Amino acid sequence: MTETLSAWERVTLARHPQRPHTLHYIQNLLHDFVELHGDRLYADDPAIVGGIGYFNDWAVVVIGHQKGETTQENVRRNFGMPHPEGYRKAERLMRLAERFTLPLITFIDTPAADPGLGSEERGQAWAISSCLQTMAALRVPIVTVVIGEGGSGGALAISVADRILMLENAVYTVASPEACASILWRDPARAPEAATALRLTAADLAALGIIDEVIPEPVPAHEAPHETIQRVGAALARHLHELCATWTAQGYDALLAKRYQKYRQLNYWELQSANASQ
Repeated sequence: MTETLSAWERVTLARHPQRPHTLHYIQNLLHDFVELHGDRLYADDPAIVGGIGYFNDWAVVVIGHQKGETTQENVRRNFGMPHPEGYRKAERLMRLAERFTLPLITFIDTPAADPGLGSEERGQAWAISSCLQTMAALRVPIVTVVIGEGGSGGALAISVADRILMLENAVYTVASPEACASILWRDPARAPEAATALRLTAADLAALGIIDEVIPEPVPAHEAPHETIQRVGAALARHLHELCATWTAQGYDALLAKRYQKYRQLNYWELQSANASQ
């Protein structure tokens, strides 16, 4: 059982190299999946994978960060840190989902977007912001699952969803603990302290109303990958069923209105705290 783990211990588990990655979920939960490549502008980015397949009875579009299972593959996939062309590929698939009225599923597992000079020169910030804008107005149901690391804008770019689910030992944060410790205290060794302060665990984020469900891990995901994937599949099916029922009965406008309200209410805890201190 993992209830007593510290925030830093959960960060360590979220980064475990044998934790199931996006392609493991796709291979086990979808059938007739066809991966689509390229952003139609520059290149194909292996740090983002996506395509069309069937999940249960739904034809869906799936997008996710992809880390490698070996050092060589991690280098090829840039350790799951997408370049601008990765986010442009993701946006292309989002538009495809909308065009063919297919629900969208995204899997989050990245330390951050690629911070290199080449990515900045090719418009990294623009590519991320364009994804955010597209997802906010996308006229199909969207469910996101944080399966490992959810780091910074690199994660947020493909997680503006109607429902955000999170594995118990995943993390979702504005900055890595090491970066936060370097900024605040100029000492990356204080990362465990920063992890606690960031409130980046699934339990913390559920309490703050930022995520919609914590998916339990009786043991860490890398120790029981098949069971973990099946639990994620069950949660996905439940939330997709609810969203698609609303989408079918009430139409696009109701779906977008609820998504808008979801993100407008994220400052509720901050406002309540401010009012209590006055």
